[in-house]
Amino acid sequence: MADVVEDVVSQVKEFLTDAPVNGTRKTPATPEGMAMAYTSLVVMAVLPIFFGSLRSVRFRKVQMESGAKPETMTRKDAAFFPLIASAALFGLYLFFKIFSKEYVNLLLTGYFFILGIITLTHLASPLINTLVPAAIPNIPFHLHFKSGAGEDEQDIVNYKFSSHDIVSLICCSIFGAWYLWKKHWVANNLFGIAFAISGVEMLHLNNIVTGCILLCGLFVYDIFWVFGTNVMVTVANSFEAPIKLVFPQDLLEKGLSASNFAMLGLGDIVIPGIFVALLLRFDHSLNRNTRTYFYSTLFAYLMGLLATIFVMHVFKHAQPALLYLVPACISVPVGVALIKGDIRALFAYEDYEEGTGETTGKKQAPSKEKKQK
Repeated sequence: MADVVEDVVSQVKEFLTDAPVNGTRKTPATPEGMAMAYTSLVVMAVLPIFFGSLRSVRFRKVQMESGAKPETMTRKDAAFFPLIASAALFGLYLFFKIFSKEYVNLLLTGYFFILGIITLTHLASPLINTLVPAAIPNIPFHLHFKSGAGEDEQDIVNYKFSSHDIVSLICCSIFGAWYLWKKHWVANNLFGIAFAISGVEMLHLNNIVTGCILLCGLFVYDIFWVFGTNVMVTVANSFEAPIKLVFPQDLLEKGLSASNFAMLGLGDIVIPGIFVALLLRFDHSLNRNTRTYFYSTLFAYLMGLLATIFVMHVFKHAQPALLYLVPACISVPVGVALIKGDIRALFAYEDYEEGTGETTGKKQAPSKEKKQK
């Protein structure tokens, strides 16, 4: 009888010992794995801001040359944005609580699948077009739908593309199908990076004051929904869509099939990113051939992100990244402007004249350096 009891005990111990590696539990993160994951997230956060900011300058230049009416965020929009974001976040939370998570994610996956392919094609077309064989002719097309006639004529669709762009669309669609089928974290990150770059490129703040209102509002929003409730964390963990960048902390142990992820929301990249991009355009408006405000604020963003990761690691609790990013991204450019004597120019700068839609970029007070010259 004693032998039987010993056999049962030994089998139970063996089962308990093997349970963590049977695929149903996460592999504990090692210090090396955490360092790799956090470093990768930081790099994946900074690069979209850098390249998106550069693209935002070119995007603004194209708008100036075409005379297109820009879409910018007003101060009223910036003030109400945290309330709208809160309503959307809480709505998603209720959806996940009331309806099956699988069905909600199925609907969201379809939406982000289409949006991701379009965004990735927009970014990858220049590269893919250079790789298209010369045997495939580059035939231009123009898709144009309009309604009305004469003075009432309006464009509904007015889009120019080429046969090489169609090849790019097919390539990105194949990649999108891989994401749709496997939901692999690599595919998720490529879509997420594409969203982040396009967001920083195309979402423009008109002036520093609007940017400060937006960042300060979302500063409170992020703190409330992370520390005050479990809504933000619940939605982030339930939402299976490329609205966050992830990197496995057990990559060294399990390779590409790793499952213990560290994550960073795209909002923590795009929102500060459009503010950093505004400062790059302000640098260009000064005509000094320097990027002082852009690089200093980008460095401040990096330091804020590292502070977020450090505090999260120490206290073992999810952190509202904007709690650290907003003070860093606002205080540094204001401090640099005070030192360089550009504070009036900084707060007077506007990408576009509000109310007219006309591009400007030269509506700022002269700095002390210009006066001395």
